[in-house]
Amino acid sequence: MRMLVLGSGLQGSACAYDLLQDKDVSEVRLADIHVGHLPEFLAPYSGPRLIPTPLDVRDHAAVLGAMREYDAVMSAIPYYFNFDMARLAVEAGVHFCDLGGNTEIVFKQKELDADARKKNITVVPDCGLAPGMVNILAEYGIKQLDAVDSVKIFVGGLPQHPEPPLNYMLVYSLEGALDYYTTLSWVLRNGKRTQVKALSEREPVAFDSPLGQLEAFHTAGGLSTMAFRYEGKIPTMEYKTLRYPGHAEIMQNIRDVGLLDLEPVDVKGTRVVPRDVFIAIVGPRLNKPHGRDLVALRVVVSGTKAGKPAPRARLIDASRPKAVQRPRGPSASLRRATTHSCASGTSGGGGATGMAATS
Repeated sequence: MRMLVLGSGLQGSACAYDLLQDKDVSEVRLADIHVGHLPEFLAPYSGPRLIPTPLDVRDHAAVLGAMREYDAVMSAIPYYFNFDMARLAVEAGVHFCDLGGNTEIVFKQKELDADARKKNITVVPDCGLAPGMVNILAEYGIKQLDAVDSVKIFVGGLPQHPEPPLNYMLVYSLEGALDYYTTLSWVLRNGKRTQVKALSEREPVAFDSPLGQLEAFHTAGGLSTMAFRYEGKIPTMEYKTLRYPGHAEIMQNIRDVGLLDLEPVDVKGTRVVPRDVFIAIVGPRLNKPHGRDLVALRVVVSGTKAGKPAPRARLIDASRPKAVQRPRGPSASLRRATTHSCASGTSGGGGATGMAATS
């Protein structure tokens, strides 16, 4: 199989690594607008199986031409490109998956279903960690019970050694994180689909030592389409992001004073987008090339089995840094958890468009 990976950043490079572990993958083309120095963990694969390639995804003709040379495409570029990339993949007749994160875009992608079926290809949006792996875990928990009362998902990619004031480091696109912090989140309340503000309804969530207590709060995208699928069937369903205590309040204040707005403002005669300025200033400060990360993840499904209350099932509770961290390779916790789903999706079989266990 010949695979095309769009984006050579934290997630795209890790996905390329995962694909290169598959002996059936004969070639991985790692494409980005600027392909500079590749991560150290990809160095042993430099050669005919790994081909870095300059490609501007805004040039749709060039993207279409590249896609037609491959069996499947994995997208690790910012979420707002996902619909166009999926549409081009369907036109090219190649399998496609992305890391997703924006539910409105996913619904647009699902409109490609009929065309994808005609070409016998698979399009899998939202195929990262959250959304992605956590939705698969939640779906598994749902299927173990006869009736489900509640589904609660908690996920956070965090530094092992947090530094104030944000106690955070970049483990994926800052643009994506800020979209989650500023977009309304879908939840189920009393079986009805509703939206709540991101960063709201903060609550403590305790993990074993050495991680200890984190804070959880609503962010957009993590449920993908599950709130739509299970409306009227499950009373309570929600997704919350995990961070070190205090992070959400700081980010809410930053958001509320307008520093994450997308509407341009005039600054000494120049039109600038506040969020672009925030990313340009804060992004480099949160970039920790040698930082160690971890994934704290908990999926809790409660309900009944055979007419009796079933124990609340914690499907995964991964919080021990030593168990989830390999700092020198692509298996840094968040990258490993995020890209493995997508790499598996692109190297899998065919079929119609769908969601990773969410629709």
